[in-house]
Amino acid sequence: MRSVFKWIWNCIDILMAAVLSFMIVLVFTNVVLRYGFSSGLRPSVELSRLGLVWVVMLGAVVVLRRGEHLAVSEFSEKLFPKFVPILRRLCWAVILVSVSMLYLGSFNQMMANWGDISQLTGLPSALFYLAGVISGGLMGVIALVRIINPDWLLDHKENGE
Repeated sequence: MRSVFKWIWNCIDILMAAVLSFMIVLVFTNVVLRYGFSSGLRPSVELSRLGLVWVVMLGAVVVLRRGEHLAVSEFSEKLFPKFVPILRRLCWAVILVSVSMLYLGSFNQMMANWGDISQLTGLPSALFYLAGVISGGLMGVIALVRIINPDWLLDHKENGE
């Protein structure tokens, strides 16, 4: 089971790297065309924005899974060391509620905008909200698993432990 999850996380990392590389090439090409030849690629702005949304949302999933998100835990660890496991589960429950709202809001927006087609790219504008649906779902699974077993999805080699 761990190998399946490891494969999924590797695919997400590769996808983020590919989208980021595509964005770099697209923006660089557009800058060269605009300033060198007084023309440009019209869909490049929208595709770059779409890529940025996907990289940010998938990056949030990766950071949450690795435990590299911003957390101030010194206070609770010093004053309430016996309650740290309970407090962590409580934090994961808050995260689960938050990403559930992200998922539901993004899903509703995605369904409402699926028929709205961009003039420049021909892609539905719902693809922006699909990133929230996928990342909210993945972060919800991570939070649910961490409530049950806090260390199950952590890859200790990545965290330097």
